[in-house]
Amino acid sequence: MTQLISAQTLRERLLGRDEIALIDVREHGVYGSEHVLLASCAPLSRLEMMFFNLVPNLHAPIVLCDGGPDGKEKQARKAFERLTALGYTNIEILKGGIEGWREAGFELFSGVNVPSKAFGEYVEHEDDTPRITADDLIARQSRKEDVVILDSRPRDEFTRMSIPGGIDCPGAELVYRVHELAPDPATPIVVNCAGRTRSIIGCQSLINAGIPNPVVALKDGTMGWHLAGHTVATNVDAMAPMPTGEALDIAIERAASVAKRYAIPSIDAEGVQKLKRSDQTVYLLDVRSPEEYAAGHLEGTRSAPGGQLVQATDEYVAVRNSAIVLVDNHGVRATMTASWLVQMGWPEVYVHLMEDQPTVTEPDSNYLDFKPAETLSAAELKAVLDTGEPVAVVDLANSLQFRESHIPGSWWAVRSRLLSDLQFKPEMGMIVVTSPDGDLAHYAAPEIAALKPQTIVRVLEGGTASWRKAGYPLEDGIDGDPSAKPDANPDELDVFYKPYDFTTAAERRMQEYLDWEVALVEQIKRDGTVTFKRFDA
Repeated sequence: MTQLISAQTLRERLLGRDEIALIDVREHGVYGSEHVLLASCAPLSRLEMMFFNLVPNLHAPIVLCDGGPDGKEKQARKAFERLTALGYTNIEILKGGIEGWREAGFELFSGVNVPSKAFGEYVEHEDDTPRITADDLIARQSRKEDVVILDSRPRDEFTRMSIPGGIDCPGAELVYRVHELAPDPATPIVVNCAGRTRSIIGCQSLINAGIPNPVVALKDGTMGWHLAGHTVATNVDAMAPMPTGEALDIAIERAASVAKRYAIPSIDAEGVQKLKRSDQTVYLLDVRSPEEYAAGHLEGTRSAPGGQLVQATDEYVAVRNSAIVLVDNHGVRATMTASWLVQMGWPEVYVHLMEDQPTVTEPDSNYLDFKPAETLSAAELKAVLDTGEPVAVVDLANSLQFRESHIPGSWWAVRSRLLSDLQFKPEMGMIVVTSPDGDLAHYAAPEIAALKPQTIVRVLEGGTASWRKAGYPLEDGIDGDPSAKPDANPDELDVFYKPYDFTTAAERRMQEYLDWEVALVEQIKRDGTVTFKRFDA
C-alpha cells in the first residue's frame, strides 16, 4: 500500500538533518520545465538503469513525485510498485505531485542542475569572482597577448563548440593540470564553459588554490561569446596534459592548502569499509577523468568527474545528508571537488586515495532486474531489412540522439509511453528494438511484446552502436522535431534541451538561459530549502 506525504511534511524533512531522497519520475524534459528544487530526476523510462546509482541504499527514505493531481500520482505509483518489487523498503509519494507542492505555496524551478547553478551564482556574488567579457578577450587575442584559455567542460561539450584558442581542462582538472599550461605566473588565465557556472567555479578554484597567475572567468561563457557576434570553434581536440614532476608536486601542495582551509578529511580503506557497513547511504565516486576510470578503478566506485559532480550534483547524489567518498590517485581533484561540495552544504565528504589497492576495468552497471531478451546481430537485421519484409525498428534513443542519427526508417519511441507511441503504427511481422548501446532495449522488449502479442520482438545486439560500427547507413532528423518549434510544449520533450540544442530562436533562448541563471540566487532565497556555507579566507 502506498503512503502519501504532504508538501508541508516533505519540506520539513528536506530542511532536517536526516537522510531523504526526492525523486521526480517524469521524463527529463518535463521535469526540466518545472520541478521541486531538491528533486533528482529518474524517469520511468530509465528507472531500473538509473535508480541504484542515485539511491544505492535500499532502505534510504525516498519520496517519489510526478506532475499530479489529474493523474492521481499515476506515474509515481507505477514507480513505487516497480521499486518496491526491486527491494526498496522506505518509499512515500508526494501527495498531488508538484501541483500539490505549488498549492502549498512553495517554489517550483525550471531548468536542470538548479542547486549547482544557483551555487555558482552565489559564489560569484560572495567572492566577487573576476570576469572578462567576450569583447575584451577577443581584443587581447587580436593584440597577440599571451593568454591561456581553459575550457572547464567535458571533452564532448568542448568538441561541439569552444572559444578559438581554448584548451579543454574539465573542472576538477584545472588545479591539477594548470601548471603545465601556464608555468609563468605572469600569464593570464581565462576559464570558460558553455554559460556561467563552470566558468565561475573553475576560476574560483584556481584562485582558492593560490595560483599566482591573474585568473578571470569568461562572462557568460561560450554562449556569451556567440551572442557578442564572435565565431565559435568546432571539432577542436586540444586537451590539457597530465601533470608530472614539479607540476604534480605543485598541484598536490596547492590542494593541501585547500584541504586545510575547508577542513576536508581523508579516509583510508578501513574507514571506507566501516562506512559501507553502517546503515547510512554512502556514495563512492571516482573523480578522475573518464579515461583514467576506464583504465582501472576501485571496485564498487562510480565514475563522477569532479567538475561535472559539482556542476550536476543532483545527477550523482540523490540522498540528502548522505556520506560522499571521493576517490582519486593524488588527491588533488578529490580535494578541489570536496571543497565545493562542503560549501554547497553536504555534511560528510571524504577524500580517499587509491594508493596500491587492486583495481578493475569493468564498471558496475548497477542495473536493477536486467533480463536479456532475444537478440539478432546488426548483420542479421541488415539482411532482413534488405529483403523488404514487414520489419520495424523501434529506437529508444532520446530525441536528440535520434535526431542526430538512426537506422533508416526506424520509429522513435519513449519507453514510458510505448502504448501511445506505437498504437497508430502499422502492424509488422517483426519488431527489432534498439537503443544507443542496446541496454534500454532489453527492458522495453517484453513490454512491446505484451502490447503486440502477435509480433516477433527482438533486440538489436549491441544497440545502434553495433550498426554504426558495422558501417551500415544512418539517417538524421526526427518527425515533429520539437527543437524546430519556437515554443515547444514541455510534454513533447523527453529530455531537457539546452539553448543550442534548438534549431530555432537559439540566440533568444541563450539570452533567456543566462538571465535565468543570474536570477536563481533570489529564487533560491525564496525557496529556503538550501543553505550554502561560507568559508572566509
